[in-house]
Amino acid sequence: MLRRIIFVLKRFAWFKRFNAKVTYELLAKNVPTKDWHFMNYGYVPIESEKSITLPADISIQKYPLQMYHYLAAKIPLEGKHLLEVGSGRGGGAKHIASFYNPAFYTAMDLAQGAVDLANQIHLLPNLKFIQGNAESIPVKSDSVDVVVNVESSHAYGSVDKFLSEVKRVLKPGGYLLLVDFRSDNTILNFKDQLKNSGLVLLQEEDISRNVINSIELEDERKTARIKALIPARWQKLFSEFAGVVGSRFYLTLKDGSRSYCRFVMQKKG
Repeated sequence: MLRRIIFVLKRFAWFKRFNAKVTYELLAKNVPTKDWHFMNYGYVPIESEKSITLPADISIQKYPLQMYHYLAAKIPLEGKHLLEVGSGRGGGAKHIASFYNPAFYTAMDLAQGAVDLANQIHLLPNLKFIQGNAESIPVKSDSVDVVVNVESSHAYGSVDKFLSEVKRVLKPGGYLLLVDFRSDNTILNFKDQLKNSGLVLLQEEDISRNVINSIELEDERKTARIKALIPARWQKLFSEFAGVVGSRFYLTLKDGSRSYCRFVMQKKG
C-alpha cells in the first residue's frame, strides 16, 4: 500500500524534490562517507574505451568511479571550468578534478549534509562543494565550460527547468555530459526534453548492458558493504535502493523495461 502511494506521489514535482532532499540528507548523516563515495550503479567500459589503472584498494568503488571517468573522457577537460549538478558524496568530483586537471570543479548538491561531508574529505585546490537546487543553479550565466550530471535528473521536479538552467550557465560552445535512467514509458519523453532544450545533441548511447555488468560484478562487494554499514532492519530496503542483483532496478534494466543512457550535448557557440 505504501509503495503504491509513493508511486502515485512521485508524479508530482513537489514530492520528487522533497523525497530527494530527505533521502540524501538522511544518507549523508547516517552512512559513513569514508566508506562510500559514490551513489551511481557503476559502469563497465567497452573494449574501445581506454582502460584505467586504479590502486589495489578494496575500498575503492571501481565501477561507480568508472561511470564518471568514461563520461568525462568524452571531451577535453584540462583547463576548463566544470560544474557538477547532483554531486552526492563527491567521489566522482574528486576523481575528475584530480585525473583530468580542470581549472576548477564546482560540485553542487541539494543535500547540505552531503555537501558538508564532501568538503571535509575531498580536499583539492581546484575543487569546491556547494549547496544548490538543479532547477535554480546558483551560478552566473555563461560562466561554465562543462556541466556534469550523473544519475541525478530522474529525481528533479522539473527536468525542463534543469535543462534551461544548464543552458543559462554554460558558455557558448560549452558541454553537458549526462548519464541517467528512465523506464520504458518515460524514456522517449526524456529524450524529447533533451532535444527541445536548446542544446545540440552530439552523442547518445544506451549503456544499459554496461550498467548491468557493473551491478553483477560488484554485487558481492556491495552486499558486504551494506551488511557492514546499514542497520539490519534497513538492509532489505537499502539493497533495493542500491540496486543489487535481484532488486527491482536490476530486473527492470535486464528485461529492457528500463533504459540507462549517456548523452553529450553542446550549447551553440
